Amino acid sequence: MSKLAAFGGPPAVPRDRRHVEWPLVEDEDRKAVIDALDGARLVSNSDGENPVSTLEEQWAGRFGFGHCVAVSTGTAALSLALAALGVGPGDEVIVPALSFIATGLAPVHQMAVPVFADVDPVTFNLDPDDVERRITGRTAAIIPVHLHGAPADMDRITAIARRHGLAVIEDAAQAPGATHRGRPVGGIGDAGAFSLQATKNIPTCGEGGLLVTGNAELAESVRRGRQFGEVIESGRERDYVSYGLGWNHKMNALQAAFTSAQLTRFDDYESARQRNVAAFLARLAELPGLRVPTAAPDTTHAWHILRFRFDPAAFGLDGVRPQALRSALRRLLRAEGVPMSQYQLMPLPDQKVFVDRVGFGGGYPWTVTGATGPAAGEDHPVARAVIADSLTLQKRHLHPESGELLHLYADAFEKVWANPDMVATLAGAAS
Repeated sequence: MSKLAAFGGPPAVPRDRRHVEWPLVEDEDRKAVIDALDGARLVSNSDGENPVSTLEEQWAGRFGFGHCVAVSTGTAALSLALAALGVGPGDEVIVPALSFIATGLAPVHQMAVPVFADVDPVTFNLDPDDVERRITGRTAAIIPVHLHGAPADMDRITAIARRHGLAVIEDAAQAPGATHRGRPVGGIGDAGAFSLQATKNIPTCGEGGLLVTGNAELAESVRRGRQFGEVIESGRERDYVSYGLGWNHKMNALQAAFTSAQLTRFDDYESARQRNVAAFLARLAELPGLRVPTAAPDTTHAWHILRFRFDPAAFGLDGVRPQALRSALRRLLRAEGVPMSQYQLMPLPDQKVFVDRVGFGGGYPWTVTGATGPAAGEDHPVARAVIADSLTLQKRHLHPESGELLHLYADAFEKVWANPDMVATLAGAAS
């Protein structure tokens, strides 16, 4: 039996094999950025075709969306979608209790109140039953998140929304290429938001986002919103008139050009990622007490993040707290060279920004709806359990040539699992 690296043994993943580049910056990416820099059309409101409009057309064409609007970030895409759909003061928006902070902040940016619903224990996405329980007369919209690249249950969520007359805005920040019953996520609800931040499956050279929709009027409203409320049309002289509330949420040409180049390689990258991740998870699925992420039936998982749940009882550690086992496994796996992390430290309703409810001052927007008092500790048992008993693996598996590295990661997991007594000792000490 190999000695664990945490106690002086050789690591399963050699140190010279641990660094993984993402995003991959190839010659065609550099050329695309230089060409955009030389093209003198550096902003989205330049007249005629420009790198931003080209990216919008390419993204819509590749994934089958009716309209695509490039913006500064994925968060901006969510906020602009809410604004275009008329969500504002006095409204409530249902969001998952487990997500990145932007999902909960976007409604607040519109002076609407985020209402947190619990999540499914397998997909980590919105639990439709809990969504329905939290609908009130003030509910205006639902934001399902395709967390980690796993499609949410869009059939049930859209059915609930139709019954109650609610808008559906998909947070697909982590899920380009994911599908639900053959339909691309982002294009199933009224609108969808993607992030192009440099860590994403399809990145830009920094920050960026995209809003997609099948509604032409909604798309035009978002275009106005990203440009100070102005109407920008090819061949029409800019009049600098704001026809409604707007922001400066534009994407620049260099970001767009970089993403367009990345998009041309996405299919090859995605095919390799699906093969690599499937082989990796198949090995880990054999380990007792370890629940690996899975794709739900009739869906395509984009595998942006891999979240693993640990079951102390199935591991043979009855009475040990999940947090203790998670802590022990994190220490041992990281020592072997597997960069496991928690990623989310608390459910969204426990974030200080929502607990303190300072918002825009005076407790707004919560005081508009009468939603007073602290939010911390609200009942979201599944989200809390997932955070307590799971760790994540990020970014390293996105590289199309990561198959060999994932093989070493699987070796590391198997090595740790072959030393249950050491795991038990560490977990017991942490309990």
